[in-house]
Amino acid sequence: MQVNLHDAKTHLSRYVAQALEGEEVVIAKAGRPLVRLVPVQDPSEVRRGGFLQGAAVASADLKADFASEIDALFG
Repeated sequence: MQVNLHDAKTHLSRYVAQALEGEEVVIAKAGRPLVRLVPVQDPSEVRRGGFLQGAAVASADLKADFASEIDALFG
């Protein structure tokens, strides 16, 4: 279904409901399609940070291990 911009502003809730039911709704201006209304997909899994915290330990001393390379680059 393609509707013009003015009609979409007037009846937005109707077109949102139709898009949620699976119907494709395209909003056009002067007959030229501009946007498509589509439902937002819920993320299947909520991402959380820090889930590996404490699982690995880096014991390297980067400054000491690469001192000669650092001195060569920056003098």
